Amino acid sequence: MNNQKNKIIPNKIFNKVNEALAYFPLLKDVSIEFKFKKNIKKSTMQAQPRFLNLLTNRNHREYVIYISDKFKISNQELKTTNIPHNVFVGWIGHELGHIVDYESMNNWELIVFGFKYLFLKNHIIQAERRADFHAIQQGMEHYIIETKNFILNHANISQAYKNRIKKFYLSPEEIMQLVTEKSKKESS
Repeated sequence: MNNQKNKIIPNKIFNKVNEALAYFPLLKDVSIEFKFKKNIKKSTMQAQPRFLNLLTNRNHREYVIYISDKFKISNQELKTTNIPHNVFVGWIGHELGHIVDYESMNNWELIVFGFKYLFLKNHIIQAERRADFHAIQQGMEHYIIETKNFILNHANISQAYKNRIKKFYLSPEEIMQLVTEKSKKESS
């Protein structure tokens, strides 16, 4: 385990996580633990605030990004750490995008957000797209596109998982549109 000032990162993913964190200087003072978990339902990674922190001052919030030990492709399980480097970094970037989103909310808003996420599909779609948006705004578009393409173009990933990605997340085309819009704003 590698502990930085306010980040706890397992050694086997330290370099990949740091690569993603480099795109998020606005999170440098935010406490985040990256933690492997045996099974994450319907997902490969999951960012969330520590529950008890919702009872304290917003400035003392801590987050955890859970990373599934295994990634299922067809009926074969692979270690998540064995997926391509840029895909892993993109996935982490997406999760960091969630934390950027959470940081903009007060504790009550975050609690309401959590309940909506559990029960409203339209809210899930908005939340997942905002996480991608935040990662893109931080300059991670090539990682996010590579992650989407890995999932959508991998012959052995189940169609059900691909359909979930298509439904809830930005498509590669939508990402490129955001990148174009971002470039136009930066050049004017």
